[in-house]
Amino acid sequence: MALSIGIVGLPNVGKSTLFNALTKKSVLIANYPFATIDPSVGVVAVPDQRLDKLAAFSQTEKVVPAAVEFVDIAGLVKGASEGEGLGNQFLQHIREVDAIAHVVRIFENSEITHVENRIDPMRDIELINTELILADMEKESKKKATTQEQPKLSQKPVLYVLNKESGGHNLDETPNDPRWLELMEFLKDKQYVIVDAHVEHDLKDLAHSDKGDFRREMGIFEDGIDSLIRAGYELLGLMSFFTTGKVETRAWTIKRGSTAPVAGAAIHSDFRDKFIRAEVINWQKLIESGSWGKARELGLIRTEGKEYIVQDGDTIEFLHG
Repeated sequence: MALSIGIVGLPNVGKSTLFNALTKKSVLIANYPFATIDPSVGVVAVPDQRLDKLAAFSQTEKVVPAAVEFVDIAGLVKGASEGEGLGNQFLQHIREVDAIAHVVRIFENSEITHVENRIDPMRDIELINTELILADMEKESKKKATTQEQPKLSQKPVLYVLNKESGGHNLDETPNDPRWLELMEFLKDKQYVIVDAHVEHDLKDLAHSDKGDFRREMGIFEDGIDSLIRAGYELLGLMSFFTTGKVETRAWTIKRGSTAPVAGAAIHSDFRDKFIRAEVINWQKLIESGSWGKARELGLIRTEGKEYIVQDGDTIEFLHG
């Protein structure tokens, strides 16, 4: 399922550093027919411990995670909607993605200049939001000349990525700062994650066994990139179901609310067009049973028809004509 998230933000907020850290999570694109070879596009694995546990249960030879595309979009400047800087390119790239990861700088560092000369997250957010609204208004005024409709830029789903810097002065560490209070008020009903893009970038080349020690030294106890990927996946309204066996265990990506035949189409069109039934069990119940045979004996494997709404974490075998 070719859904993508565009990483946007003002210059010098940590966009490229974040993107480089993300691409370390890249997956083998041969497994994803929608993937491109564009260097500004990263096809990254969605972290999922359920998949790892199912693979161990089945003693699988090959594990294929769910994936999502992140697109590194050129930094925006004031006036982008009028073509300033790389404005036209920036806006066109946003039109092509399904959601936005808006990187907002919350750290002070005199060696990294801010395009507006002062750290002010809400001003930065409003600047970009204003440019998107202006671009929509410009598009609206030209709509009479074309019959082609495009989704409004300012109405795309947004995940706010608050970028901090370990060892520096960060607004989240001064909770009474008016700038932080204003930002938290704005975000109270929105999706956001806090990430240290610089640390995540430094971690990307470390062995997995060394990352925990490094994080503890820096006072960071959560994988910010994993949190970002999961939040982006959720933002797109996506979820995973599983197939598992000796040869392969795979997480398949579908939209929430998909019926069994629609989910089956993620594997092969025959599973939708010639659908007969699906045999379904929750991933955890399957593992607890010890084997497919035992799960069947215990009556834990359900037979579902065309109307069944697939649930996140279902493990499914499809039968088709």
